[in-house]
Amino acid sequence: MLPSCEDLQLENKRVFLRVDFNVPLDKEGKISDDSRMKASLPTIKYLMQKGAKLIVASHLGRPKGQVNPKFSLLPVAEHLAKLLDREVIFPDAGLGDGLRKLASELEPNQLILLENLRFDPGEEANDVDFARKLANLCDVYINDAFGTMHRSHASTVGMLAFVQEKAAGFLVQKEVKFLSQLLNEPPRPFVAILGGAKVSDKIAVIENFLKKVDVLLIGGAMAYTFLAAQGQRVGISLVESDKFHQARKMLEKARVKGIPLVLPSDHVVAKSLDEASEKRTTLGQEITGEWMGVDIGPKTLEDFKNHLYGAKTIFWNGPVGAFEIPSFARGSVQLAKMISESNAMSVIGGGDSLAAVKVAGVADKMTHLSTGGGASLEFLEGKKLPGLVALES
Repeated sequence: MLPSCEDLQLENKRVFLRVDFNVPLDKEGKISDDSRMKASLPTIKYLMQKGAKLIVASHLGRPKGQVNPKFSLLPVAEHLAKLLDREVIFPDAGLGDGLRKLASELEPNQLILLENLRFDPGEEANDVDFARKLANLCDVYINDAFGTMHRSHASTVGMLAFVQEKAAGFLVQKEVKFLSQLLNEPPRPFVAILGGAKVSDKIAVIENFLKKVDVLLIGGAMAYTFLAAQGQRVGISLVESDKFHQARKMLEKARVKGIPLVLPSDHVVAKSLDEASEKRTTLGQEITGEWMGVDIGPKTLEDFKNHLYGAKTIFWNGPVGAFEIPSFARGSVQLAKMISESNAMSVIGGGDSLAAVKVAGVADKMTHLSTGGGASLEFLEGKKLPGLVALES
């Protein structure tokens, strides 16, 4: 059973809150999407209302254990202050005596945001000394960073050995609730839609889902590996030929189980992945010549709609086209609208799927928008996530 932050006495306690503020920055170093920050605001506000002395920590990017101004959390600290409408203390010192003194002198409802945890190699190495230094800052540990739960790092696993009280924040609890429901007791019919570029990224999820779902819809570039594995011509579409055997195996497993594994029946094709490229729609499944599949076609959208009609649970991860290019985004945006019009419990995961939902203007009509990324996929593969295990033990 996952312990909740609501079960703890927090007043006057120094609380270490691990969040996932790994937000995208534009060329000017400004935050281009603050969704991950907003997702943890309910936990932050709750802890402050309860009189906690808050020490918030996150990583940003991949600085590889070295201080790199490009990955500083300073813009995050400034934005967090605006979101909370209160001061956010951002110490520039490392985990030395100065920071420990600052943490010990915190008043209730005050908040520190630490500099990027990954500036120290001890974070990703789950170094015992670094973990102990983090633990020395606090009385209570709370994790609200579901997106890091699959990492055995000092701030997600190591430091918990040195903190007596620990719990999950509201975001982590919400992620676990909805993802567990998908695996254990989804309202049926349960339709899963998987897209994205590579079959290799989703093999384990597909294999686990073939034990859980009633229908599996596959789009995006990964669909061309399945089609090519069956002998279909796919032009110059992206294909993982080394995954043909596994694709055939999954198609056969779905056939034996009687689970429809639905592939695109037509495609939007282009000569290149370029906004200005000539494009056309195929009449059937085959793609010929020097054309590549860049989106699902209208007939496929209709096929998908028919399977989504009447679904009680829908899970979608991965765009069904080259969504990052506006000319090839229609399929993913239309799919988002279809899901929003259903009466199903809808769980959306993956950066581009979440972006499609926002572009379609239907984010508020989805049941749960998962910010978990790779952690969500590993959870749905049936793996034990180290961060969750550390909280439960």
